[in-house]
Amino acid sequence: MPLPFLTADRAFDTADDVALPYDDRDLWRRPYRPGPWRVGAAAVVLLLASFVLFAAVIIAATASMSSAGVVFALALAGIACALRLLRMGVWVSARGLRHVVFWTTRTTPWAQVASVRTVQQPVRWLGLPRTVQGQALLLVRQGRSAEPAVPLLTTHNADFLGREPAFDRAADAVEVWTDEYRPG
Repeated sequence: MPLPFLTADRAFDTADDVALPYDDRDLWRRPYRPGPWRVGAAAVVLLLASFVLFAAVIIAATASMSSAGVVFALALAGIACALRLLRMGVWVSARGLRHVVFWTTRTTPWAQVASVRTVQQPVRWLGLPRTVQGQALLLVRQGRSAEPAVPLLTTHNADFLGREPAFDRAADAVEVWTDEYRPG
């Protein structure tokens, strides 16, 4: 018996990732889904934070409120880290390209983007110091030829490890946004 609604698998596995005509192009959007490694890491951090919150409640009921407050603050820090993990990645809008990493966010207006291209190079595996051969989507800025190009996405980061076709679609989507909004 077919159901009249779309399941999560069917809704996101379509090849036509075309923006709908009523979508607001000024809103920041990630042109790809977060990968299983990133979502899994955030889920583990949230699970640990729930245990720490439970410990804070027990400490508040049996011990001093100051120690319960410290444990509660640790749980909030864990929740903030999990949310930041989910927020990391490349975001695009009509205003520019935004690269969100764990500690910083760098926004580059389209006027400052010289090119966005995919290259074959050694990339870091899950953000760790170990490098492997892979592909990277590089951002080259206007007037900064001496500065090395910033890798926005790689085939071995937490979003695309083991998902080569998803990397290709995401890189193509970012390149299309660049071609559409970069002046000149």
